Amino acid sequence: MGERLAAVRRGEPIADAATVLRPSAMAPARRFENRPGRAGSSGLHPLTDASGNARLQAYDHRVKESFDRIVPVLKRLSALQHEPDFISQAQQLARAELGYEVPLPILERAWVTQLDMRTLFAWCLFETYEQLSAGFFQEDPLAGQRDSAAAEDFEQFLIDCGFHLLDITPCADGRLAHAIAFALRLPYSAVRRRPHAGALFDVENTVNRWVKTEHRRYREALPNPAHADTRYLKVVLYHFSSLAPAHEGCAAHGSDDALAASSGQRRLSDFQQAVENSFCCGASVDLLLMGIDTDTDAIRVHVPGMDGSTNLERWLDARDVYESTRHLSATEARLRIQALVEQAAAATPDPGMVRLVARLLEHNLSQIDYVRQYHGGRYSDAGHAERFIGVGIGFKEVHLRNLTYFAYLETVEEGAPDLDVGVKIFQGLNVSRGLPIPVVIRFDYSGKVPDARERAVRNSERLLEAIKSRYAALHAEGLLHVLMTVHDKDRLAPAEAVGSTISFAPAGGH
Repeated sequence: MGERLAAVRRGEPIADAATVLRPSAMAPARRFENRPGRAGSSGLHPLTDASGNARLQAYDHRVKESFDRIVPVLKRLSALQHEPDFISQAQQLARAELGYEVPLPILERAWVTQLDMRTLFAWCLFETYEQLSAGFFQEDPLAGQRDSAAAEDFEQFLIDCGFHLLDITPCADGRLAHAIAFALRLPYSAVRRRPHAGALFDVENTVNRWVKTEHRRYREALPNPAHADTRYLKVVLYHFSSLAPAHEGCAAHGSDDALAASSGQRRLSDFQQAVENSFCCGASVDLLLMGIDTDTDAIRVHVPGMDGSTNLERWLDARDVYESTRHLSATEARLRIQALVEQAAAATPDPGMVRLVARLLEHNLSQIDYVRQYHGGRYSDAGHAERFIGVGIGFKEVHLRNLTYFAYLETVEEGAPDLDVGVKIFQGLNVSRGLPIPVVIRFDYSGKVPDARERAVRNSERLLEAIKSRYAALHAEGLLHVLMTVHDKDRLAPAEAVGSTISFAPAGGH
């Protein structure tokens, strides 16, 4: 028994985790391995959304390829720079491979000096990011915008479960950037997402967001009236690595999975206590702690009891749920998942929480198959492979694994630890190869508020100067470039570029 529990703690799949998670007095889990004809002919789990997997994979591949083509194209440009018709060849190549022309000032100076590859790389990356933002808001590739059927259905389901808002804090690690739209398969506009290093969210800011949510319920009855018996659900999503647990876990916690889980639970408890101390026990919130394996995207859920208790030594692993239900029909599998959730709870669970957790686990089964279909069961990029650092407040359009390292902050001083981690990561990813660290600043604003855009621009400019000062040596060597953007969160419009560290004004507007 001790060896099996140790295996579960390490995130290793076992034959039947349900028997470990359940009190010994309960009957062992019923097995279905020998029942024929239940799994789909494709080999996928009966609850897997195969068409959704194909759609998400196509989007992920298209976007990442647009970033990953930059370096090969720039290498080809470098080889052409001494050709007599270099500029025309360069622009033809850029249009064909990248979908846009590169800035003339850099090309025109190539005959005098070497092609400025660092600036050109940063410019191309920023242009590609702007195309990503435009496509996301104009095409809704994840089908999760506010007025979408998926968002409306999930919001109603959430209320039916007894929750009027789902607020999730994943770690800022880029390997979790896809957690909402991919790993949990939730419509992004129906969930509040605020990544932080180590998933250690700011308690005071979260209390303020809770106040705004409750105030809107009182004033506008949105998403439901204040007298309705629903709660604000705060979730922490920590991460771990089943492939290299001692090295590829959460850097903010020294790849210590137990510390990541306990720190997340402590932050959740602090938030709950802050709300209750300030607004009395009747204003209580509900809490949920989950983990995710960055190698397989399988989640583990520490199912809480109705009394709010959470057992850090007890969880339900989606991989074991997968194996326990893969030979059942869809209807049987859903019933089995709900039973497993109830059995895994720290104490008698709330029925609404059971429904929600069962839905999250069901969604995650599709993602487990996604990783098996398109990545051989485990991601090849077990470590960091982000393309740029996102700094500030916003980035609703980024939902792809290892695309962006997030540092949510309003000032460099308050977010210095998160930003320092990102810069350290990119010193290995980019600076070690002579390429600059690309940073995109983002401040969302409400177009309904007078002068909000101007204040967002000023915040971006202030943050830009602080970043240049904090990483002065990197900036002086051309090894750090920054793009400033703002975004009206009340409109389905792409981010607006308002300036950058690039010293010329190309047609793209950087």
